[in-house]
Amino acid sequence: MGRVAELAGVSVRTLHHYDEIGLVRPSERTASGYRAYAAGDVERLREVLAYRRLGFGLREIAALVDDPATDAVAHLHRLRGLLLDQRDRAGAMVTAIDNELEARAMGIRTSPEDQLKVFGAQLYETIGSAYPATRRTEPRIAARVWEALGDARTVLNVGAGTGNYEPPDREVTAVEPSAVMRAQRPAGAAPCVAARAERLPFADQSFDAAMAFSTVHHWHDPIAGLREMRRVARRVVVFTHDASATGWLHRFWLSRDYLPEVAGLVTGRPPVERLADAVGGRLEPVLIPWDCADGFFEAYWRRPEAYLEEEVRRAMSVWIRVGPQAEQRAVDRLRADLSSGRWAERNRELLALDAAELGLRLLVA
Repeated sequence: MGRVAELAGVSVRTLHHYDEIGLVRPSERTASGYRAYAAGDVERLREVLAYRRLGFGLREIAALVDDPATDAVAHLHRLRGLLLDQRDRAGAMVTAIDNELEARAMGIRTSPEDQLKVFGAQLYETIGSAYPATRRTEPRIAARVWEALGDARTVLNVGAGTGNYEPPDREVTAVEPSAVMRAQRPAGAAPCVAARAERLPFADQSFDAAMAFSTVHHWHDPIAGLREMRRVARRVVVFTHDASATGWLHRFWLSRDYLPEVAGLVTGRPPVERLADAVGGRLEPVLIPWDCADGFFEAYWRRPEAYLEEEVRRAMSVWIRVGPQAEQRAVDRLRADLSSGRWAERNRELLALDAAELGLRLLVA
């Protein structure tokens, strides 16, 4: 065991711990009765250590290495993708830091927004762990998405997250850049590739359809991502939202009355009409049921008390992006307005609705 620990760069105590919790158990014994690692044990240890150094927790690692559908070659491909993704992020951060050092040398102070952009690629790493608590498939919205897929038998799910909204009756392949999200995909979920929408690792027309659900606004280049989807599939179905003032900002009470900082988050983002034009698609409105099961940003439009819950907010990227001060101010104001009855008075027309039109759109091409 000592030799294995030395080669692996870990302590013997670490190996004992892995043995105790059943993560990596030596399957052989020496003539003296000491634990010995067979070739398969070493292979498993390599995978465990690689995932560990990529930031996975031990429970997540156990689920990954115990997956009977994933062999050693598949693990190597997955680890390679994760490491390439980590390398690209590190390279982007180094470039951003170099740019800021150059600016400061000239006496230029970068804005808070630019300072935080260096970490933008890690957004889902921050919110991903909160997803299982509140982010679930809403069957009424899923029905719209699956109907739009038409007769497609093979479907590529881009920005797939934990696998919500993947049609159960089709052959699905998922693409997800976040290691945290991939690790939370349930047993039996579609195979998932570590890649980004803007550079899909598939040949032209590899799929009958490509879908993306509530993810386009996180892509570095939404137009490029949509064109990639169009390249690899004959049909494209995207669930997104109209971020214009009339379509969303002024229509949804949370962004209008409590969180005006949201306007800054969508500045410079391609309008939804341009997204549709990029792939020759059409836009269809999607109403949000009052009891929507999926806890995305607009989901609680008739249940405002939900936004006071930390667990609910943590699974929404908006709150991370506006920052803690804006979040606390919005929560405090909303709590006061709910207590005084001001919210109900201001939004009384919503209380009688079973579904609301808040700018959500289905793009079909």
